[in-house]
Amino acid sequence: MERDVVRRGRLTGERTGEMMHFLSSMNADRYIADADILVDIAHVLMLSRQRIIEREPARQLLNGLLDFYDNGIPAAAFDDRFEDIHAGIETLLISEIGEEAGGRLHIGRSRNDEVATCLRLRVRDDIVRQLSILISLRQILISLAEEHVDTIMPGFTHLQYAQPTTLAHHLLAHEAAFSRDFQRIAGALGRVDWCPLGAAAFASTSYPIQRELTAEMLGFRGVLDNTMDAVGSRDFALELLSDLSILMTHASRVCEELVIWSSNFARFVDLDDAFCSTSSIMPQKKNPDTAEVMRAKAASVIGSCTAALGIVKALPMSYNRDLQELTPGLWRGIQDAKHSTRLLVDMLATATFNKDTMAAEAGKGYSTATDFADMLVQKHGFPFRTAHTLVGKAIQKGTLDLPTLDTAAREMGLPPLSTSGITPSDISDALDVRSSIARRRAPGSPSQFAVRISLSSRKKTLDEDSAMLDERQTHYSGAIQRLIQDARKEAGS
Repeated sequence: MERDVVRRGRLTGERTGEMMHFLSSMNADRYIADADILVDIAHVLMLSRQRIIEREPARQLLNGLLDFYDNGIPAAAFDDRFEDIHAGIETLLISEIGEEAGGRLHIGRSRNDEVATCLRLRVRDDIVRQLSILISLRQILISLAEEHVDTIMPGFTHLQYAQPTTLAHHLLAHEAAFSRDFQRIAGALGRVDWCPLGAAAFASTSYPIQRELTAEMLGFRGVLDNTMDAVGSRDFALELLSDLSILMTHASRVCEELVIWSSNFARFVDLDDAFCSTSSIMPQKKNPDTAEVMRAKAASVIGSCTAALGIVKALPMSYNRDLQELTPGLWRGIQDAKHSTRLLVDMLATATFNKDTMAAEAGKGYSTATDFADMLVQKHGFPFRTAHTLVGKAIQKGTLDLPTLDTAAREMGLPPLSTSGITPSDISDALDVRSSIARRRAPGSPSQFAVRISLSSRKKTLDEDSAMLDERQTHYSGAIQRLIQDARKEAGS
């Protein structure tokens, strides 16, 4: 059994299985194993081109690494006897091609800059995937909004009937939040996309390495300037987990509404059976379990963010082993957000919204009372606070008919509304739900006029974001393709 090549020099004591398991990062390293092969290939190509290693050992190293790339990393590399995947790969490589060639892999670098580069490479891909899911999520919300421009529903504040709105207006509110999530995470991508490789332990190396070359081969925008910062900082992970926490908070709010709306109290939406469960004892039940678990996943992502902040907050520069414990939470946060938002797309796409039920509820709870107060201001010159008080007193008495309004007016020392020329027809027109919505034409309002303008704007923004993401994906995939092509050429394969 190969011994960890990193430990065989300075350290001789044998570790117990419990100790090896405690210190090993293998479970988390499975997420960066493929990235590690790419980083190794780029590093060897750079060493060869800088003539730090000769052509023959470079050829042997590249052939060994390309074998791992093509056929998968051997399971033995993930054994707990190795502290991490980096040591596992290097040990197996030496066992296969010999130390004369394999022992040159780690020239001019440390595991510190190696793992930091692998993390950024993997996180970069994860961000691209998350942004792609957000594009799909925003597309389905916009598509649903287009279908429901005229679907009237009650709007709520404090979960109380407030004012009527449309389902399109409501869905576009969620799309706007997810659009900001896209911008935040895209901003994080710009800060992830810098290469730590060549920083070595923290003070770089005396070998004539070319940091810019490895960064370019791996598709990074450039190198992280300060080598201590390059290996000792994880703010890219903190930023991403923070952004994902906000994203999942927004997703959880959608899920909360789907849970409420699908209840027998509301009956605003029917969720597809695939996203629901039933009871083991109550045969009539249809429970919105997917939405409920998704709410809980939001807490899980927030927990990963909180843990990561706690790990980093008191670490001295530069690298500390504590950072190893941050990584499992990073992967969990990324995976929970990715799986949740991907399922949310499908859950919304297959949902059926009950238009008639929503419309029937839209006018309840005196939801157009504000419109009547506004009519008193706009047509009859009332101060708004006076109109607000008058309408509130009438509602307290149980209705907004003209006799009740006249009684409220007399109590306030005002002349009866009927003497001001206000008729029952004026009241019914002011309180009409559809008219209430149609009158709201300011930008971002729920009227058909305003919503169609919003839809046009949201589609344009979505198209721009999608084009940006396509460009990044093409750049990254192209860089990796060129890296592998160059490696095969130099390896003679």
